Amino acid sequence: MKTLMLSIAFLLSTLLTQCNRDPFTYVKIHTDYGDMKVKLYNSTPGHRDNFIKLVKEHYYDDLLFHRVIRNFMIQGGDPQSRNAAPNVHLGSGGPGYQIPAEIGRYHFKGALAAARTGGPSNPQKRSSGSQFYIVQGRPVTEDRLHQMEQQKGIKYTPEDIKRYTENGGTPFLDNDYTVFGEVIEGLEVIDKIAQVPTMPGDRPQKDVKMKIELVK
Repeated sequence: MKTLMLSIAFLLSTLLTQCNRDPFTYVKIHTDYGDMKVKLYNSTPGHRDNFIKLVKEHYYDDLLFHRVIRNFMIQGGDPQSRNAAPNVHLGSGGPGYQIPAEIGRYHFKGALAAARTGGPSNPQKRSSGSQFYIVQGRPVTEDRLHQMEQQKGIKYTPEDIKRYTENGGTPFLDNDYTVFGEVIEGLEVIDKIAQVPTMPGDRPQKDVKMKIELVK
């Protein structure tokens, strides 16, 4: 009987541990302007797993946020940006492959999304293998969101509308790029980076380096 009770207790403990286990993966993006903690979505497994793989390989360490546009987004992940000279044009580098689109999530402030080649050369909206952007955006009116619904065939929920009108984002990118995570801590870091002076081509005058690691 004692053995049976111990077995039941062990089984219950195991089940409780599994129930309490956080199902999401998190990364932390370190910069000189502060850190951003990002939750990766399980609804975009291709992008999630690729990002985790690159982070484990330290692929992003010392790469730059090479494209910064105030009230829009900050972009990085080009391997050619590591130790790049100030006059070098960046934005075309990657690991040599693309990722099939997993479009569905919206571009609220703090959204982590995959960059991609636009236009008719990429009708499937396949994502860059490494380049990503983090949305800053700006507050959006309800009228503008209703226009987006008509143009893109989207139906925003009241919660979606609240997030866009209060916190901002870039809804004109919805249904065109894959959003695969969101910043859950450090939204102010996006604002700080978005404010840095930039050169023609939107590259910061002073390099904004990153380091990314997996965290709990």
